Amino acid sequence: MTIHIGLIGGGNISQTHARAALAIPGVDIAAIYGTNVERVSHLSNEFQAQPYSDFDAFLSHRPMDLVMIGSPSGLHATQGIAAAERGLHVLTEKPIDISTTRADALIHAAEKSGVKLGVLFQDRMKPHIRKLKQWVRDGVLGEIFLVDARVKWYRPPEYYEHSRWRGTLALDGGGALINQAVHTVDLLVWLLGDVVRVCARISTALHKIEAEDTAVAILEFSSGARGVLQATTAAYPGFPRRVEITGAKGTVVLEHDLIVAADFCDADAPVIEPVVRDENQSASSAVVSDFHGHQALIHDFLAAIKEDRPPACDGHQGRRSIAVIEAIYRAAQHPEPAAKSDVG
Repeated sequence: MTIHIGLIGGGNISQTHARAALAIPGVDIAAIYGTNVERVSHLSNEFQAQPYSDFDAFLSHRPMDLVMIGSPSGLHATQGIAAAERGLHVLTEKPIDISTTRADALIHAAEKSGVKLGVLFQDRMKPHIRKLKQWVRDGVLGEIFLVDARVKWYRPPEYYEHSRWRGTLALDGGGALINQAVHTVDLLVWLLGDVVRVCARISTALHKIEAEDTAVAILEFSSGARGVLQATTAAYPGFPRRVEITGAKGTVVLEHDLIVAADFCDADAPVIEPVVRDENQSASSAVVSDFHGHQALIHDFLAAIKEDRPPACDGHQGRRSIAVIEAIYRAAQHPEPAAKSDVG
């Protein structure tokens, strides 16, 4: 049976969504909606889909089983709720939206309508990250007490200048933290559990934008582990994301989404083979060249619909990173060096 997907958005990420979805047998791109008529027309011609500039008409298109949202972040909940109310499953690009209030509204709408809701945190599907998740779950690292996460990326001025929504509070919800580093925040809570306390500072160091392009936060997890998160889009020329996790039994270093070092004091601990570090374009470009993580997450979402189970990253999971980011923004508003903000 063919699954018919509607795309919301006409930008680069919607093209990635289409390429990833069409790599799965039995999937069809049925319709594409966006406000940029030229881009939507181009994508529709490329993927043989029906173009729409009217959102209500798009939602009425049939056959269509689900929508994939690639619009500005601040529109995700509004558009997702409208789709859920039409009985369409919803798979949205990260973040789920720009606030927990909007996230909760979308989660409620999906549950009320009986449709599946998923969030595209594709890093959860990458092999080495899944291996690290298993090691943490199995206690290979022992009790984890220290985490260091660095997202030192670069975006040129035109990345913001040529966009009506990037770096704005209304549609992006913030800057480097909520747009670029949200993947890493999701990774931290997925691996280590909820964050319960935050101390943070943000600044706009380089770019002429409304929101921050640099953020530093100290995080305390419910387990007692503590960590430092650095996020920026001002670190020329852009460096690979790096996450270091230290426990009582050893340390693992993740870079380029690959485990590049794993040192354990236990002689029976797992051994990793040396890896070749591939080129991670995300450090210096917003274009997603490798869609296999998206493909795996879409495949899981389709299986979740068929099997009537939660997807790998459902709405409640997708909300967790926004709760942390909200707490970081709140903490950064207080001038006291020891200011703390509960995560809600």
